Amino acid sequence: MKDLIIIGGGPGGYVAAIRARQLGMDVVLVEKDALGGTCLNRGCIPTKAYFQNATVLQTLAKLSEYNAKAENISFDLSGARERKNRIVAKLVSGIRDLLKGYRVEVVKGEASIVEPGRVLVDGEEIAARRILIATGSEPAVPPIPGVDLPGVITSDELLELDAVPQRLSVIGGGVIGIEFACIFNAFGSRVMVLESMPDLLGAMDREIVRRMGVYLKKQKIEVHTQAGVERIERQGSTLKVVARGKKGTIECNADIVLLATGRKPFTRGLGLERLGISCERGFINVDENYETSVPGIYAIGDVIKGPMLAHVASEEGIVAVERMAGLDRRVDYDAIPSCVFSFPEIATVGLSQEEAQSRGIDFKVGKFLFAANGKALAMGETDGMVKVIADAGDTVIGVHIIGPHASDLIQEASVIVKNKLKVSDVIGTVHPHPTLGEAFLEAVMDVKGRSLHSLPKV
Repeated sequence: MKDLIIIGGGPGGYVAAIRARQLGMDVVLVEKDALGGTCLNRGCIPTKAYFQNATVLQTLAKLSEYNAKAENISFDLSGARERKNRIVAKLVSGIRDLLKGYRVEVVKGEASIVEPGRVLVDGEEIAARRILIATGSEPAVPPIPGVDLPGVITSDELLELDAVPQRLSVIGGGVIGIEFACIFNAFGSRVMVLESMPDLLGAMDREIVRRMGVYLKKQKIEVHTQAGVERIERQGSTLKVVARGKKGTIECNADIVLLATGRKPFTRGLGLERLGISCERGFINVDENYETSVPGIYAIGDVIKGPMLAHVASEEGIVAVERMAGLDRRVDYDAIPSCVFSFPEIATVGLSQEEAQSRGIDFKVGKFLFAANGKALAMGETDGMVKVIADAGDTVIGVHIIGPHASDLIQEASVIVKNKLKVSDVIGTVHPHPTLGEAFLEAVMDVKGRSLHSLPKV
C-alpha cells in the first residue's frame, strides 16, 4: 500500500509529489494528459512565450525612440507557436526527470476514487493511505447563444492558431482577457474587450485598474465595461458579437471571438457526489489541513476556493503534505502575489486599498511614478507607478505595481508583506542605482512623506 496517491500532475500535484518524497512518503502520481497541467501546457508558460514575442514587437514598433531603424519586419504566428511548443516540451521533460529522480511512480490514465484509500486508473486499482485531488480547472464557457459557432474559442484554442486574426473580440476583462488582448494587439490584431462588470480585472486595486484602462486606450485597444454579451452571430465569414452596454447596443465584428470568462474546477469522473464529498458551486470544501469532508481524501489548487493561480496550487500542495507529515505549516493568503502580463505589466501582493477599507483598517498610502525613475526613463518605459499601503502601525499590508517588469519587482514586496515588515525596515535597505527597484523604495518612503524624488506634498 502506498502512502499517498495524487490525482493530477499540474503545478499543485507534481510539486506535492516531490515534497512528499522529500518527507519519506511512498507516492503515486496519476496524470491523464501531459505533466505540468494547464499551467505548463495551455496556460502560464505558453502565454508568457507569446508575451515575449509581443514584447519584442512592441520594442520594434518604437525603434525610432532609440535612434534605430529596421526594415521589412514581419511576424509569423505559426513559428511563434513552434517556439512555444519547444519551450513547453523542454519543461515537461524536466518535470518528468525530476519525478523520476525523486522516485515518484507516475501512472498515466484517468482516475476515479472508488472509496477512501482506493483509486481506479483505467481499470487498475491502486491503494494508498491518503488521496490528494489536484485536478485543476478548465475554461468556463458562458451560456451565450452562439458560443458553439466556429471561430468562437477559449484560450486553449487561441494558443494553437496558425495566423493572427485581423479582428479579435475578447469576452471577459479579467487577467486572461487583458493578457491576450495586449498580446494579440501587439501581434497586429484589432482588439475589442467586452466586460460585463463595471471594472476590469476583478478585485484588483481600483486605482491600478483605472490606470490600466488609460494604457489600453493608448494602445488603441477598445474596451467596454458593463457590457453584457447577448449573442454571437455568424454573417458570412464574420462573427458579430452583440452586447448590451451602458448606452445601448454594442455590435462588434470579429474574425475570432475569445471566451475569457474565467475558469471552473475540473472534477468530472472523480466520483465526488457518490463519495459524499462536500462541494460548493463546484469547489471542493476543505479544512485547514486541506482534508475534505471524507477523511483520508484531500484537495488543493483550482478545485478548492481561493486564488486560481499556479503558485498558490504549488504552495497548497507543499503545505498539505507537510501537514500530513505532522508539520505545522499554513498558506498566508494575505501575502499571495499576482501578476498580469499586459502592457504595462501589473503585479500585486497583499490588500488593495478597497480591501483595507472594507476591513476597517486605518491605513496610509505611498506612491511613486516610474516617470521619475532614471532606469525607466533610460528604458523608455515610464508608464505606471508603485503604490504601497501600510497600516496605522506602519506595517506594509499591500503593494501594487503597474509598470515595467512589475512581475519581477513584486518579489521584494512579497517578502515584506509575508513577514509583516514595517516601513522603517524597508527605508533602511539600500537599493542599487539606477534600477526600477528604486521606485518601490521611493513609494515606501512616501508613506512617511519622505520620498526624495517626488515634489513635497502641500
